[in-house]
Amino acid sequence: MTLTSLTLSSNHHHLLPFSSVRHCRRHHQLRTSDTTLFAPPQHWNNNSSLSFVKQTTTKDTSHNNVRFLCSPPPLLAVPVSLSQRVSRFVVPRGVPVDDLFYNGGATVAVLGGAYALVSAFDVLTHRNILNQGLSRKLVHIMSGLLFLASWPIFSNSTEARYFAAFVPFVNFLRLLANGLSLASDEGLIKSVTREGDPKELLRGPLYYVLMLMLCALVFWRESPIGVVSLAMMCGGDGVADILGRRFGSMKIPYNQKKSWAGSISMLVFGFLVSIGMLYYYSVAGLMQLNWESTVSRVAVVSLVATIVESLPVTKVVDDNISVPLATMAVASFTFSH
Repeated sequence: MTLTSLTLSSNHHHLLPFSSVRHCRRHHQLRTSDTTLFAPPQHWNNNSSLSFVKQTTTKDTSHNNVRFLCSPPPLLAVPVSLSQRVSRFVVPRGVPVDDLFYNGGATVAVLGGAYALVSAFDVLTHRNILNQGLSRKLVHIMSGLLFLASWPIFSNSTEARYFAAFVPFVNFLRLLANGLSLASDEGLIKSVTREGDPKELLRGPLYYVLMLMLCALVFWRESPIGVVSLAMMCGGDGVADILGRRFGSMKIPYNQKKSWAGSISMLVFGFLVSIGMLYYYSVAGLMQLNWESTVSRVAVVSLVATIVESLPVTKVVDDNISVPLATMAVASFTFSH
């Protein structure tokens, strides 16, 4: 007879580092052909350590090295919601002061990365390595996707989304100050405007950072809706403009300012970027997705977003508003059915 002792922390009894777990069906005792598990006394509270002693009687000497781990009985098992899942890349919420410093450090790191990105494209534009139009679109694509990719580094606290949203908020203030001529940042103006007019900062670029803030605050990491919305706005719409200008000789009949090449590019790249970001969040442990249904839903969302982007309403509603809002509406419907 061999006695094996296993001690688990009560706060993490749902995280078992084993691929095969035999679940206990009774609260006090489970009997199988070769295993008996005794549950701990009921008077133990949630702060106690859970000790399980497994008594194994070997009947087949050819398998005397085989051991099975039995998970805690249902009496002690607490269902874990998606929002409570611990990411592999996220530091769990701890002492409030430590959590504040951790999220503050993450915010500073993301702000530094965003500033470095814009500065790098400013240098490339200034040295005529990239033209202003291409630089603007690359900033449009990469800044949003890098911001989206940075969400997993924040903690699991409910306040983490506000720290993340502070990054586009700083850029919002920066765009507002330069657009109203309260400040003058030539590098910023050259990197994100079409014609070098500071007033352009108050339209598309300003709407862009507002959508980043909205998705972080409303959806955060708890829903694929925000992820898909930003992926379509950044990856889909951004690539559509680049390829549409390069290969867009065939125009769409109902909108001569849009091309078939641009719309097809948005459909394809918006879909691929959305799936890629969802996979990234899935690997990070932040989302559990049924990929068979997820792929079809993202395809529908990409198609609707492409149609909305191709409509001749640019003078009324900017693409940086119409595309993400339409994506949010359709994704909310498709992912809830």
